[in-house]
Amino acid sequence: MADGLNKSAARNIFYGGSLFFFLLFAALTAHSHWYMVNVSTDKEGLTESVVDGKHVWERNMCINCHSIMGEGAYFAPELGNVWERYGGHTSPDAARAGLEAWIRAQPLGAEGRRQMPAYDLSDYDMQALIDFLEWTDGIDDQDWPPHPAG
Repeated sequence: MADGLNKSAARNIFYGGSLFFFLLFAALTAHSHWYMVNVSTDKEGLTESVVDGKHVWERNMCINCHSIMGEGAYFAPELGNVWERYGGHTSPDAARAGLEAWIRAQPLGAEGRRQMPAYDLSDYDMQALIDFLEWTDGIDDQDWPPHPAG
């Protein structure tokens, strides 16, 4: 008996391993798709205002500074839980007013701190953006961010 692998055995290991990992990848992809579509996303709460808020988020390139559910830049705070941080679960009206006031007050001009630029958003765009942030707070993000302050 020869020591080591012969050409036929090596080929069989290659094809068998390739098939195994392809099937594993396909199964994990299907599971991720099923989980994201059927479990974690609040489709019923996805209103036209939420969609418009996502467009405001994209148009103003908020992701260039902020992260949302871990995606984006880490220059400014994570916004996936900003609705919760502003008390939206217990006092939604106060949270809306607080978020709007914070965004409209920018830049604060605090010495030695990063500055958020001023955005001249219409009332509808502001409410749509806040609706989008509220909606993202309702997504099962598996306890992200790890720190409550974002």
